[in-house]
Amino acid sequence: MSTSLSQDLPEALKSVRTRPLFLLREAVPPLVVVGQTPNAFRRIGIITGGSFEGERLSGEVVTGNDWQDVRKDSCIKLDVRLVLRTTDGALIVMTYQCLRAGTPDVIERLDKGEGVDPTSYYFRMNPMFETSSKKYDWINRIIAVGIGHRPPDGPLYSVFEVL
Repeated sequence: MSTSLSQDLPEALKSVRTRPLFLLREAVPPLVVVGQTPNAFRRIGIITGGSFEGERLSGEVVTGNDWQDVRKDSCIKLDVRLVLRTTDGALIVMTYQCLRAGTPDVIERLDKGEGVDPTSYYFRMNPMFETSSKKYDWINRIIAVGIGHRPPDGPLYSVFEVL
């Protein structure tokens, strides 16, 4: 007789709850294309600015970089590091990895800078934060997730705190 692991699972473990943290828009000029390396086809985005806006914190993107591995399975893995400055001057380091995947046609259109319906591809992130600010020290102890969209003028993310 087998028993299901979820049979006695507490309700709090049956779903993931989130709340909005902020919207993030990054300014990314044309990518630096390194080309095929032994590990992947490598591209690097230099993030020159942007902004973030949420109920508990808002501000600007100071700087950052976006190392991209263009994989052979129609997926791009992004490894990103940003410095954010809140409207009251606190600095927050935001790091995240992302997967952007879709059909070869959709990925090609995104790479050309065309507008593509965000429901036609998968673009998810797992940000982590660190700051020395006492006001925002709570952000050092949260897990977040994000959903991305890649309009022609730079990525846009909806970032959520996992409760």
